Amino acid sequence: MEILKESLEKGEDSFRQFKEKFTSIDKLAVEISAFANSNGGYIYVGVDDNNKVKGLSSDDIKRLNLWISNATSQKIEPPLFVETSIVLEHGKKILIITVPRGTHKPYSVNKSDFWVKNGADKRRASREELFRLMQSSNRLYADEMSTDTGIDGFDFFYFSEFYRMAYGESLEDININKTLLLENLKLAKDKHLTLAGLLLFGKQVEFVKPQFCIKGTCYLNEDEFLDKEDIGGKLFEQQKKGVDFILRQLIRRQPDKNFNSPGELEIPAPVLKEAIANALVHRDYFINSSIFVNIFNDRVEIVSAGLLPNTLNVENIKLGLHIERNPIILSFMAKFPETGYTGRGSGIPRMLRLCQEKQVPLKLINDTERNQFKVIFYRNQFKKSDF
Repeated sequence: MEILKESLEKGEDSFRQFKEKFTSIDKLAVEISAFANSNGGYIYVGVDDNNKVKGLSSDDIKRLNLWISNATSQKIEPPLFVETSIVLEHGKKILIITVPRGTHKPYSVNKSDFWVKNGADKRRASREELFRLMQSSNRLYADEMSTDTGIDGFDFFYFSEFYRMAYGESLEDININKTLLLENLKLAKDKHLTLAGLLLFGKQVEFVKPQFCIKGTCYLNEDEFLDKEDIGGKLFEQQKKGVDFILRQLIRRQPDKNFNSPGELEIPAPVLKEAIANALVHRDYFINSSIFVNIFNDRVEIVSAGLLPNTLNVENIKLGLHIERNPIILSFMAKFPETGYTGRGSGIPRMLRLCQEKQVPLKLINDTERNQFKVIFYRNQFKKSDF
């Protein structure tokens, strides 16, 4: 009862919808599908737009239960399971529909309409959102999609060096057409580079896809900057330059007071390499946004586009659970030893362990409001007496 009272006082939001009643099964299906295509939520039936309890009759509830069953099994595709419960508020019945975050997105209504939550309201999903919904249920991968760049935009010289290092044989000795080889490796499709092929081995990535770069900024304060750099190029190069940008802003100390010792970084370089690699590999490439590296006096932030995919959350990635959002990019980055990336899900636990050993506070944020994932390393654990 107290939980219901608190929900009524808070009002509607992205996870809570109030409806005095439903006048058609289609309208009910739209509300349920919008929640399933977003992050799930609760529909309170018997409550008006002013958060006042109006209640439902027994006949209303019988009709609603029948509509819910038909909507989730026949109107919505793929079928969806929801839970219902009835609560009493001052003798008036409210039916609460609990809609889970869908695992087989996107969910359509009448095979044609796709809806998502937009704050407390809902709207039809855009083309880009449909791509992301399919990606979240592993039905579509951004890095497998074709680009407008032809095979002539592929850097075969760079790739041949990588191929020799990764596979132990020369590209020139392979008795197979190069275009067919790229298609077999999913670096090309229909005589055009896939997004993976372009980002990993494209000749001019920064001109073709300038949005997929790293924007580094070192701030003097919240409004002024000391240094900034737009880091483009192939993903391998972006990782190295991104880490280098951070390293040149950090402080070193000589723990043993030996002037000739190389000094110890305030944030270990291996965790920075892992964090930048993770951002490049696991970011959402359906979102046209850069990766942002923001360096402040008290912290270093690495911000990548998109939330954690599907059912992942901050707690289970700390345990090593991972879902391959961009499997082609992941597989190639893991073959390049300079990245320090393995693709086995061990990166986050290793980052946590190293930060704990070096007493560097680390925070992971899955920011649903801004649709981004953020890694924060806190600085200033070195006191002046350490230098």
